[in-house]
Amino acid sequence: MIHVPADGTGRAGPQLSVGILTADLTRLGEEVSILHGSGCWAHVDVMDGAFCPQLTVGPPVLAAVAVTGLPVDAHLMVDEPIRILPEIVAAGPAVVTVHAESTRHLYRTLQELTTLADRQGRQILRGVGISPGTPVHAVEPVVELADLVLVLAVEPGWPGQGPAVSSRRRVEAVRELAGRLGCTPRVGVDGGVSLANAAQIASWGIDVIVSGKAIYDGRDPAGNLRRMLEQIRSVPASGRIAAAAS
Repeated sequence: MIHVPADGTGRAGPQLSVGILTADLTRLGEEVSILHGSGCWAHVDVMDGAFCPQLTVGPPVLAAVAVTGLPVDAHLMVDEPIRILPEIVAAGPAVVTVHAESTRHLYRTLQELTTLADRQGRQILRGVGISPGTPVHAVEPVVELADLVLVLAVEPGWPGQGPAVSSRRRVEAVRELAGRLGCTPRVGVDGGVSLANAAQIASWGIDVIVSGKAIYDGRDPAGNLRRMLEQIRSVPASGRIAAAAS
């Protein structure tokens, strides 16, 4: 079971979800061991080579990480994710995010995710992601079903990008949309988060930050993780509250 606070302001900074696919996959167990005791999620990008250019991993890798006891954050960047949701949920993730752009049946997909979690008798945080070119109002039909709205700051599948300049505005727009509808989903940012900008992004009043390459850089992942947590926890709570309310 994963513990997540009711909002993003009652903790020392946003929840950090660490992208593990930039780790050395030949030593995956050793690499993810740095996350134990950190409170971080293990973020796994599941890509099918169709929704976005890259082809990555699937349920077996999710299951392999989940059995270590880490909360697995499964980010599905696949076409029509409803077709693989049974296998994804069976792998044991704590968070599953599907994309608004990935299906004509987004509402039904989130309903199915809820049903599959209920059948297993466990909690899964249901996320919906939006890419930089997707209008924020695309999540409006499902915001009541979503526990997390993940704002991508880069186009999925193309490495080496910096955060889109519109990212903060889009985070604020998600907050405003959800507030008008009386909903309080967690809001996250994924893409382009580095040690240099993590504190700034944390100050936007977000609840979840996803970062991978900044931590698993092939040199000092444990040190990078420590520095990343220091960065996002350095933002005063008052600043996060003000940003979230603005």
